[in-house]
Amino acid sequence: MSGTVLLIHSLSYVADGDEVVVGRVDTGSYAALPADGAELLKRIAAGMALDEAAQWYEDTFHEQVDVDDFVETLRELGFVRDEADGADGTPAAAPPVRFQRLGRVLLSPVAWVCYAAVFAAWLAVAARHSALRPAPHQIFFTRSLILVQLVITLAQVPLILAHEEFHILAGRRLGLPTRLRLSNRLTYIVAETQINGLLSVPRRKRYLPFLAGMGCDVVVFSGLGLVAAATRHADGSFPLTGRVCLALAFTVAVRFAWQFQLYLRTDLYYVFATALNCHDLHDASKALLKNRVRRALGRRERLVDEERWTARDRAVGRFYGPFIVFGVGTFIALTALVSVPVGWKYFDIAGHAVTSGHVDGHFWDGAVSLLFNVTQIMALVLLSRSKRRTLT
Repeated sequence: MSGTVLLIHSLSYVADGDEVVVGRVDTGSYAALPADGAELLKRIAAGMALDEAAQWYEDTFHEQVDVDDFVETLRELGFVRDEADGADGTPAAAPPVRFQRLGRVLLSPVAWVCYAAVFAAWLAVAARHSALRPAPHQIFFTRSLILVQLVITLAQVPLILAHEEFHILAGRRLGLPTRLRLSNRLTYIVAETQINGLLSVPRRKRYLPFLAGMGCDVVVFSGLGLVAAATRHADGSFPLTGRVCLALAFTVAVRFAWQFQLYLRTDLYYVFATALNCHDLHDASKALLKNRVRRALGRRERLVDEERWTARDRAVGRFYGPFIVFGVGTFIALTALVSVPVGWKYFDIAGHAVTSGHVDGHFWDGAVSLLFNVTQIMALVLLSRSKRRTLT
């Protein structure tokens, strides 16, 4: 070890209470180190030989350090750089972040004032006209169920991408590499934003990237409502354009409410976890809540080892249980107030169409729509079973 010098990748150091979050922005590998460990790493990264660094640590903190174990940890985290990556030891320059200026413009204080004005305008018109407020019946903007399904389904793509794009721009505004990832969950395509390096900035700067998507939803919802209000006839009715806007606004409102299901890793969950300085609050709180129920039922053989989570996660997780219950309550409320009324209205329209006794356009519209939905449900069940067989 004498005279050995390690090459270390370019790292970020962010003080977070008694710890320092150290990591690589390019790979998203991070570790929470004690302050003395972070200082030791800084000296090794600056080119201090390992034996000299160990002696410095002992002289400074009056304790010995197992340098070999420390170096092994650094290698596991991917912090150590091979000589092949650059013989001069100079860390590679970070690539420029595209659309950083656009992010600063669209998420500037002036922009947020404009967004607030749009929302305030919607509140003003919705206060006067209740028909502009979100309601389940707005989904059915036309008698054709096929047209409703096509428009609602296809329109969700740009609306969801707009939500995720605001997450991306909020990250790039901070100079962080962010990208959109499309994944498959059963029969659904899910858009997720990956903000590598968010732990490389102070906690107070992480909230906007988490909340930017919901902010976009509010602006889009308000804008659609205002367009519908502008098309409203004197008798209070809406033309097709206005009805489509109200239908899409309702879907945005539901997606916004979905973020309050705090038993999932929603945008609001990450805000809570960040504010409470937790690393895995989701799994820790669920495990603690399940253990509490199992103890009450006397099923101690099914208890989960709580030592798998940090002391901070366990401490916060003990009182985060009610938030999980609140999230489940949100799901129940959405089911009762949205899913059930929409489903009831759908089957009422489809049922009348196929049982009217007339084989006309409405009959075929209802029949094809029902066939499409039944096929979707069957595909979902079959795919779910296939995945379970694969796992077993």
